[in-house]
Amino acid sequence: MSKTPQPSFVHLRTHSAYSLAEGAIKLKDLVPLAHKMSMPAVAVTDTGNLYGALEFSLTAAKTGVQPIVGCQLWIEKPEQNADQKNRKVEIPDQLVVLAQSEQGYKNLMKLVSKPFISPPEHIDRPAVLWADLETHAEGLICLTAGIKGAVGRQLLENRASEAEKTLLRLKDLFGDRLYIELERHGLADEVAIEDGLLDLAYAHNVPIVATNDCYFSDPDMYEAHDALLCIAQSAYVQDTNRRRVTPEHYFKSAEQMVELFKDLPEAVENTVNIARRCAFMLKEEKPFL
Repeated sequence: MSKTPQPSFVHLRTHSAYSLAEGAIKLKDLVPLAHKMSMPAVAVTDTGNLYGALEFSLTAAKTGVQPIVGCQLWIEKPEQNADQKNRKVEIPDQLVVLAQSEQGYKNLMKLVSKPFISPPEHIDRPAVLWADLETHAEGLICLTAGIKGAVGRQLLENRASEAEKTLLRLKDLFGDRLYIELERHGLADEVAIEDGLLDLAYAHNVPIVATNDCYFSDPDMYEAHDALLCIAQSAYVQDTNRRRVTPEHYFKSAEQMVELFKDLPEAVENTVNIARRCAFMLKEEKPFL
């Protein structure tokens, strides 16, 4: 009697088409894709919203794939969290959170909703304040968001001591639910900070996790996705000063991710461990009205 193979990798950083004008993976395609690749679970972490959470949960449940509801949040820069009157308008950092429990999902809804209801004046897009994160961290697993997160950005700016302070601040909030995120899309910035991230992880006993920030399902979709980003920015494909992702930002197989992080197998194994820690799934309910 053959044994069921153990899962080796789970995607925890996936943008569906609900990451408006940014993600190009339709939920009806995402779940079968994970199932085809023998991934027992998959996370959807759309940017700043939970629009697809219910559809995703219901679609995944029918296919036998564990849905992990999450979000890529915008969050104010920690070093700017000071005098309200003298703050300059800033581009926020990113932070990835995954709902571990029902309480975590309720907290995630609050974190996602408040920036739209009461947008901070000193930030150029709906972003979570650190004060709100401190209030609503329970039940959430946190990933540091690679080069776009505060820790990664501060390392890129050669401010290692501040990066360490930010990491410890996150650890105070999330405890053993905090993971240092490592990404390898072939970007120079990712290479530049990886050793620094590993040093912080080992110095403060924070586990590492490997992710691939997925915006499209396969490499053949890269050019079409690049055109989508142009539309979102009112830019042209040939423009050099615009947002881009790489051809590596696609939904890679478990085998590809294992090979990519073969020198850090614990980072890949932790994707499965995180999936096992998440025990929440949205269910359809009758309207309350």
